[in-house]
Amino acid sequence: ITETCNLAKMNLYMQGIQIHNIFVHNGNALKEDWPCFNKDRVIEPLSADVVVSNPPYSQGWNPTDYKSDERFKKYGLAPQKKADYAFLLHCLYHVKNKEGIMAIVLPQGVLFRGAAEYQIRKNLVENHNIETIIGFPENMFFATEIPVIVMILSKGRKESDILFIDASSFYAKEGTQNVLRKMDIQKIFDTVKAR
Repeated sequence: ITETCNLAKMNLYMQGIQIHNIFVHNGNALKEDWPCFNKDRVIEPLSADVVVSNPPYSQGWNPTDYKSDERFKKYGLAPQKKADYAFLLHCLYHVKNKEGIMAIVLPQGVLFRGAAEYQIRKNLVENHNIETIIGFPENMFFATEIPVIVMILSKGRKESDILFIDASSFYAKEGTQNVLRKMDIQKIFDTVKAR
């Protein structure tokens, strides 16, 4: 985890974020929530304008330990063998109520799996949290060959529509990887903005 934390800091710095504006916490996001600290004491849960997440896919966890956890109460608990929605709900909990937004990379299976995941998905739809779902092709990441989605969510939305973008053919081949070209990124961006 420490290596990933250091990579995040380095990436933010390389993107032009000043060192004094980088606050990265190292820990297990599901076991240890993101508190806001003032010297030696916890003040309140962190509330973020933007959350971007690429959690480990279909990781196991123990949902019975989190039955009364505020992050999951409103939506439900992800199944033991697939914590994808646990990571999503953890992030959504920390998004500011009206102006906050989040984007999370997940396996496409989160759109189709049943049981507990169906119920969480249903609650997200009924609460108007899901704004956009963008489907990408396989081989977009080195760590996995499976096709992924980016889900964009927020809180306090009045609109109930969900924009679906099939970007599975928006790529160029570079060796064994599929990569988005600038024109692909622009097309997706323009579509999301125009809805």
